[in-house]
Amino acid sequence: MKKSFKMENLDCANCAAKMEEGIKKIDGVKNANVSFLLQKVVIEADTDNFDAIIEKAEAVCKKVDSACRIIR
Repeated sequence: MKKSFKMENLDCANCAAKMEEGIKKIDGVKNANVSFLLQKVVIEADTDNFDAIIEKAEAVCKKVDSACRIIR
């Protein structure tokens, strides 16, 4: 399953790169792309536990920048 989500308060391209790197390390994630310019994240992951993966991705984003969040 591949889904796109808007992001809020993504402040820099370097943070976006760190978030993308962290999301790609989550078990079940096949691919991820965080775009600073578009203020969105595209996550391709296993369908079975997609909601849990999104929650982990949100935690990764908050760890990099506490003000950033994924809007679902």
